[in-house]
Amino acid sequence: MTSRNTSWNAKPFLLAPAGKDYLWGGNRLKEEFSKEVDLSPLAETWECSTHPDGLSVVATGEHEGKTLRQVLQENPEYLGTHPHTKGELPILIKLIDAKRDLSVQVHPDDEYAQKYENGSLGKTEMWYVLDAAKDAKLIYGFHHPIEKNVLKKSLEEGTVEKLLQKVSIEKDDVFYIKAGTVHAIGAGALIAEIQESSNLTYRMYDYNRLDKSGKKRELHIEKALEVADLSGSLQPKQPLRVLRYRRGFASELLCRCKYFQVERILLNTECCRTMANFQTEENSFQVLLCVDGCGILFDDMGGKIPFFKGDCIFIPACSVPLKIHGKAQVLKIGC
Repeated sequence: MTSRNTSWNAKPFLLAPAGKDYLWGGNRLKEEFSKEVDLSPLAETWECSTHPDGLSVVATGEHEGKTLRQVLQENPEYLGTHPHTKGELPILIKLIDAKRDLSVQVHPDDEYAQKYENGSLGKTEMWYVLDAAKDAKLIYGFHHPIEKNVLKKSLEEGTVEKLLQKVSIEKDDVFYIKAGTVHAIGAGALIAEIQESSNLTYRMYDYNRLDKSGKKRELHIEKALEVADLSGSLQPKQPLRVLRYRRGFASELLCRCKYFQVERILLNTECCRTMANFQTEENSFQVLLCVDGCGILFDDMGGKIPFFKGDCIFIPACSVPLKIHGKAQVLKIGC
């Protein structure tokens, strides 16, 4: 581990998520990830969020019971000095259970959102596929370039599906969804999503479904047409991934962009019976999302956080030195 200034004494803490009961969701987040959220279906859990539409709550440590938003407002040093934070948590991390197809949708970029959506961030996101049914697919852009008036007519006539590019997905796939890309998660997919801290979604097409009150969900076709990339999209290719081995664990980079960086850590200290040093970042917070297995995160002040599949841990930028032990797969997210 790197040497630390004595003022670096903040401890990591476990987060409890906010939940969403969108009509396309299932129950896998409860059954497989032990999410104790009183919603059915449970479509999404917002694991690490300061967005007002779904606030995470601190579940352990000195800040227990406070929202993550409140804790970061009171302790801005937890975010670090990375220029992208700008005093706010710039990311939002979700688990998504798509029992049915999500709507065909698109998100604006930062420039459009700041101009037309009260200064909000846009929404670029990354998906890591935790599990996928044999025939699971996602929608990613269009087969060929398309004119705006043609797309609008196809949306009005309900024929847009024939224009959309569908991509088969498998467990462990990674997809980068840039703002402006028309997309949808298909039925049978279980996804970890890392995105900008935004809840701007322009719904283009929703299969004429009815919500709980028997009404069709709102569409945002005019805004969607303004921000959508109408050029034809190449089939997304899986990024080159290289495992780097260290004593007790291996890691690989899944995605790096201007908004976030995501690594996958394969922890197995049971084979060497020693705790692994966990390298924190001096200029950025880190978030650990356990997607399989279990372990324990230790700090040099005698504290420890046991974690299990589905747990999410926030690590302040000014964290005390840490060690980790167990057998687990963990996504490590930061700026």
